[in-house]
Amino acid sequence: MASSPVTTAHETALLLEGGGMRAAYSAGIVDVLMSHGVQFGWVGGISAGASHLVSYLTGERDRLRRNFVDFVLEPEFGGWSHLLRGRGFFNAEYIYGRAPGLDLPRPYDFGLVTDSPTQFRIGATRADTGEGVYWGREDITEASDLLIRVRASSTIPFAMPVPRIGGVPYADGAFGSSGGVPLDAAEADGYDRFFAVLTQPRGYFKDGISRPRLTKTFLRRWPGLADAMVTRHERYNATMERLYELEARGKAVLVFPEDATRLVSSTERDIRVLRSSMYTGVAQALRQWPEWEEFLGAEAPAHSLQR
Repeated sequence: MASSPVTTAHETALLLEGGGMRAAYSAGIVDVLMSHGVQFGWVGGISAGASHLVSYLTGERDRLRRNFVDFVLEPEFGGWSHLLRGRGFFNAEYIYGRAPGLDLPRPYDFGLVTDSPTQFRIGATRADTGEGVYWGREDITEASDLLIRVRASSTIPFAMPVPRIGGVPYADGAFGSSGGVPLDAAEADGYDRFFAVLTQPRGYFKDGISRPRLTKTFLRRWPGLADAMVTRHERYNATMERLYELEARGKAVLVFPEDATRLVSSTERDIRVLRSSMYTGVAQALRQWPEWEEFLGAEAPAHSLQR
């Protein structure tokens, strides 16, 4: 078998936004990056982006594609019956607990993560204070350490039980310091070139929650998290403004879904819709690959692509 091409991008950070099942589209984008062997120096993921992060580190394109498409066919994946039983609309205990040991086409191999040279950060939000946190390789010694953090990063209040790590409750990283795109973590780690895979169309502007008092009432147990949810749009919009500035300076590639009419709901469960969304992402990535390759190859023109 011929060796896969490799594109070295060690000075560039890969940013993976969440968005629930909208990540079926971004799975197609990341799949094409992986098919070209793009080796980023750093990868950060929040919520659904954290699941993409794990597949990127392990190099498993089939798991990447399956997580946001075929997985929905499993009865234990989730749904209204699971929510009513207290397991969450997305059955986190199964998705991030039991399934990785059973998951086809193979059980999850934690060694592939530890062997990866890529620095990574997983973003979550402390439910008790509303403070954003990022975890990296230094926080993880075994598979359960990683998977519970991916679960925490993806925990949607109201829809999923809030997990605890070291006795501290955590929820979706989208409510944290960046508003959902881990640009702040990459910059804190010293990166100044970025490849951002986003799940909303270009020009999207996040509005504030329409009924903040109701949110605070429902989350009265977690007032810090409630405040973070109410103000999230401010941090998200500020992060996007910063990314647009970096793009204008040639320091960032921003990948948006091209066809806003093909975006799916964050809770979409129809496999035909999800599969179509993923294939649309793949088609977009293949069209845009030449310009992405030019940006990524600008780091080291002589060695960026080996065939």
